[in-house]
Amino acid sequence: MKSLKLLFLPVLQVLTLLTPPSETSAETQDHSVLMVVSSYGEQQGQVQPGYEFDEFAKAYLVFKANGVNVDIASPNGGVVEADKYDATKSYNALVLKDKAVMAKLGDTLKTDSVNAKDYQGVFVVGGKGAMFDLPKDQALQALIADVYQQQGSVAAVCHGPAALVDVTLADGRYLVANKAVNSFTNAEEKLFGTKWINDFEFLLEDKLIERGARFQSSPIMLGHVAVDNRLITGQNPSSTVLVATQLVKSMGIAPVAFEEFSDDRTLAVVAKVVSGDAEALQMLNDQQADYEIELVGMYGFLHLKTAKVDSDFETALALMLIAQDKLNNPRLDLAIAKAQKKLGDEKSAKETLNAILSANPDFQPAKDVLNTLSI
Repeated sequence: MKSLKLLFLPVLQVLTLLTPPSETSAETQDHSVLMVVSSYGEQQGQVQPGYEFDEFAKAYLVFKANGVNVDIASPNGGVVEADKYDATKSYNALVLKDKAVMAKLGDTLKTDSVNAKDYQGVFVVGGKGAMFDLPKDQALQALIADVYQQQGSVAAVCHGPAALVDVTLADGRYLVANKAVNSFTNAEEKLFGTKWINDFEFLLEDKLIERGARFQSSPIMLGHVAVDNRLITGQNPSSTVLVATQLVKSMGIAPVAFEEFSDDRTLAVVAKVVSGDAEALQMLNDQQADYEIELVGMYGFLHLKTAKVDSDFETALALMLIAQDKLNNPRLDLAIAKAQKKLGDEKSAKETLNAILSANPDFQPAKDVLNTLSI
């Protein structure tokens, strides 16, 4: 799954900050995790989608901070290609400077050459490429089953749970059967997956439910982790650090203190706003320097697309208004006007539309909405 910034780059610019984690504890040096990425990517996802570098980077930094040894595997082995990502994001920049892990990414292990006994955990990275090759990799299915049945832990994030849909245990049951599980949801897929969704053999949420999973989720693009004993799954990129941390815990390690990434911290407060927390909304408004206000506006824009009841429209409008001055973008302003109109505040909608047209006289969408107002 592409980052929110790249999906909405024409509308919004999102910056991320990261204070790198502190040094690791020597007591965890014998713990090893196999990170799995798709081999499917070509030309940064333009020809074929690959794995998500943001998710890889965040999870790897959690493992590194906790002294966990990391190997990387893919169905084909060798070089793997990520979808387009922002190399200037602090967590990505840290990983790109890490020569050891970048060498492993440049020559991944082939899944059929990996010995499950070498690992206490598996972490499957997302990205839409995972939907194409990971469910068909029988060696990976066997590897995941073996790690789990030797009392190891299995984790996957976003589209990563695609690797789990056909994993069966020794008794013939699906690994996910009757377990709490989540993944990239159908609602998220319909918003962000339009380029590839018709090429998917299945929607991940549907397939996991078909396999007997007890699927759970949060609103679009907000962090959510399902933990069912040694199976840990996360909904989207915002869930990556939570999933990796839960995997560390599942391996018997007490996780070190790890400062939240700026985008994750921002979306965690947005999640409180979406749940109806007025204090969280005030916090975003009053402490803008502490959060990615562009991301707040972006989320409001997305929330409006899925709004069904007045409270949803009110939340979307409030989030967009916080970011309006900073973004100064006519498409966001148009969305604000539409929300104002939907909520019956045609006076404010008219003022917003006139302001858009004052700065952008030829912006036809604003003219069209203005013509629908009754005042």
